[in-house]
Amino acid sequence: MQNTVSAHNDPRRLIVLAVDDEPHGLNLLVEGLRNNPDVGKVFKALDAAEALRLLVSDDPELKHRKEIGLPVIDAVFADLQMPGLSGMEMAKVFSTLSPAPVLVFVTGHAHEAVNAFDLGAVDYLLKPCNQHRLDRAVDRVLDKVRAAPTPSGAAAAPAKLDDDEVIPVELAGTTKLVPRSKVRWVEAQGDYARLFTDDGNSHLVRIPLTQLEERWAKAGFVRIHRSFLVALNLITELRMGQGGYQVVIGNEEKLLPVSRRHTRDLKDRLTGR
Repeated sequence: MQNTVSAHNDPRRLIVLAVDDEPHGLNLLVEGLRNNPDVGKVFKALDAAEALRLLVSDDPELKHRKEIGLPVIDAVFADLQMPGLSGMEMAKVFSTLSPAPVLVFVTGHAHEAVNAFDLGAVDYLLKPCNQHRLDRAVDRVLDKVRAAPTPSGAAAAPAKLDDDEVIPVELAGTTKLVPRSKVRWVEAQGDYARLFTDDGNSHLVRIPLTQLEERWAKAGFVRIHRSFLVALNLITELRMGQGGYQVVIGNEEKLLPVSRRHTRDLKDRLTGR
């Protein structure tokens, strides 16, 4: 996620993401959002893959929002027809987040409106949309954001344990969605991580292993080594090898090393399981 445009610095204003594969259309959308006094910061992306990278952005403000339980961004204003991952498919990924951003579609096609509202979109704007129409959409976003429980309130809802997060990965020039439930283990590769899935494939994603460890802890993934994160329910054996402990993953006798610092915690988790 490369471009950020600050219209205002007031933290009470919205943080939004504008997505459109047409540069001219994207610039018009960003300009319209900047002109609204309730919008504070605008991120922009030319395709869905770039937009989804916002979920693992190093932006300190966005990282702080995640830490305190706020959505990474308040709202997504997105086109529908884009190469690779469509706006609708991208919106499905954002809608699985907890808390999720508010969705608004800005498109030249009217036939997807029903599907858009099925995803929980609060508005559906047809291009070209004027400032007044865009401002009405922002008002609807504000109504939805203000109606949401605050993270510090008793009504704040934690992420559901059965929510299956979807990870966008690049594969042969296209963006593929990999459900977390399909991932068996993860190996660190610098600032990247390689996901090993139950179909025998692997996918390199630009997400540090430490971030996945935090995000997937409640889904049953455990750190067994500085380089490995494993789905606990897939560990079938803990054995002593020549260089220390190893775990067996599934029935295929896949062995992964367990570091000494993680051995005790892993034994406790396996015993508790």
